Amino acid sequence: MSVVIPVVLSGGSGTRLWPKSRQHYPKQLHKLYGDYSLLQHTVKRVAGDVAPIVVCNNEQRFMVADQLNEVLKAKADIILEPTARDTAPAVAVAALHAMARDPEAIIAVFAADHLIKNTAAFNGAVQAAAILADEQKLVTFGITPTKPETGYGYIKAAEKGGASAVASFVEKPDSATAEQYVASGDYYWNSGMFVFKAAQLIAELQKFQPEIIGACKAALDASVQDLDFIRLDEASFAKSPAISVDYALMEKTQQAWVLPLEDSGWSDIGSWDTLWDVSDKDAQGNAFVGDVIAKDSSNCYVNGNGRLVALVGLEDIAVIDTADAVLVINKKNSQSVKAVVGDLKKEGRSEFSLHREVHRPWGCYDSIDNGERYQVKRISVKPGASLSLQMHHHRAEHWIVVSGTAVVQRGDDEMLLSENQSVYIPLGEKHRLTNPGKVLLELIEVQSGSYLGEDDIVRFEDVFGRT
Repeated sequence: MSVVIPVVLSGGSGTRLWPKSRQHYPKQLHKLYGDYSLLQHTVKRVAGDVAPIVVCNNEQRFMVADQLNEVLKAKADIILEPTARDTAPAVAVAALHAMARDPEAIIAVFAADHLIKNTAAFNGAVQAAAILADEQKLVTFGITPTKPETGYGYIKAAEKGGASAVASFVEKPDSATAEQYVASGDYYWNSGMFVFKAAQLIAELQKFQPEIIGACKAALDASVQDLDFIRLDEASFAKSPAISVDYALMEKTQQAWVLPLEDSGWSDIGSWDTLWDVSDKDAQGNAFVGDVIAKDSSNCYVNGNGRLVALVGLEDIAVIDTADAVLVINKKNSQSVKAVVGDLKKEGRSEFSLHREVHRPWGCYDSIDNGERYQVKRISVKPGASLSLQMHHHRAEHWIVVSGTAVVQRGDDEMLLSENQSVYIPLGEKHRLTNPGKVLLELIEVQSGSYLGEDDIVRFEDVFGRT
């Protein structure tokens, strides 16, 4: 059988998991279950000794690369989407890239934000799907419904039990229709996971969506290697229709098959009530992450952020605490969180897109205090990492080293600072901060000036290629 190359799509936003999941730090990059992020769970489950192909967007590339490097044996091929075009173009680009690695390759396509508890059952299903794909079938995995879920699409199989041709794909139903589907036993939840022969996928897409193939081939042909990333050509990729794999291909082709994914413990972790469902619970049905005290409360979920959360006399409530926002919601209304996110976006609030702690390729910073003409940040720089050589037009900065060692370039001078030492960077002065050590560098930065926005940065040199 041909080699199976895992393809992981990491472009979702996860709006129903706000305030943890945000535009620039979506749910797949968070540790929502166990000791790994959802992305890390996915690649650990699917990669093995084969280098996966990971498709993500430009803004998250460094976080994605860091997380992959922590858990993978083989270095991933990371393809950057210059603009969101849904799953069909992303899968097409991955298939074309896989064919360059092996013309006979089979690709197994997974979302980065799904949870699979039974890895053995999952891997067995993937192998069975690969055999079907080797026979030119386009395989999707079906999940046996456990309840009349309205948040998933459904698949009707032509035959009950085992692998079967697909009779039809059905959009997300209303409650009454979902109850009929579950009662009939003829339908599966659509998992959004697929296994294809790469060449077969491209041939079928060429039949039904030639614009996608043309745009993706041009985008890949004109791509450039940027550090550890494959950067698609933006103008070419933007010409592709924005459409899902289901709409573009699976609902049209005669080669669509569904394979039941039984006993796998699958979940798409799409909402806070879903996360409560898959979490370990106490005798009262509560699932807690963090420092929580609960009195006379049952069937609640709490995801804390370091400070104490206390519950008294509550039932079926989810509490999500982050540094700059708290969500309190009845779990049955979890699907409505996206309406809050929509309001935040319309109002232009930073809580829509960013956390208070912002990740950068060199480390991260946390804005711990701010007021008129000043801002205080806690900055962490990874061992061996360096910020860009830069200057600011509107602010001066004071740096105080808390732990680790810093090399500071200020104008033509270079100095070595250790714990409890500080330096002043005047407005308009070129400067750079480097961690030359083998441990994390932590410092406090106090900014003062007439404008403190992140866009007041003029970069002269940057090892990460930013402008």
